[in-house]
Amino acid sequence: MDPKLLELLVCPVTKGALVYDREHQELISHSARLAYPVRDGIPILLETEARTLTDEEIEAKPHRPAAD
Repeated sequence: MDPKLLELLVCPVTKGALVYDREHQELISHSARLAYPVRDGIPILLETEARTLTDEEIEAKPHRPAAD
């Protein structure tokens, strides 16, 4: 994903920062506890498409900005 695009994207639910998880192709919103899928390089920022993160996932995923 383009780093410049990642700097502009925010969680549509909380307007908080997103963290890019390259391995799982997801954008993580810690504040909303949601993981938005990235399909073919396109972030799908719809709450209905996101999956809820477990407590373990929240603790394991870094909280840094999505500039990865």
